[in-house]
Amino acid sequence: MIYIQHTDKIGGELELNSYGWNIYEEISPTATEKIICKNYNSAFKETSLREYLDNKGINQLIITGMQTEYCFDTTCKIAFEYGYKVIIPEKTNTTFNNGNILAKDLYEYYNFKIFNGRFGVVEGIDNTIERLIN
Repeated sequence: MIYIQHTDKIGGELELNSYGWNIYEEISPTATEKIICKNYNSAFKETSLREYLDNKGINQLIITGMQTEYCFDTTCKIAFEYGYKVIIPEKTNTTFNNGNILAKDLYEYYNFKIFNGRFGVVEGIDNTIERLIN
């Protein structure tokens, strides 16, 4: 598993070592899992992610996370452009209400109108688990 951790500027909500920056304890990485810090919406821009994936021969990504219409969106599209097969398990990305657009509507629009069939495959979590087992 690879964790992507966004680091904000000093004073930002995701400032290094701040409460918001920390990975949620219940899903925190083990000692053998990779953490890559990023400073942009893309998990690829100026990080070691692509090199790490290529060195490991990884060509399929199961992407989860937040924020659906920002970092998640950009990372999915860049992964697609780099030729990775992108799989997005349903209900594993999230966002916030954004102006007059409800989080639920953003999630549904991006997952089922933007990502699915264009930049990747959005599938039920049970299908993803089955994929991992086999």
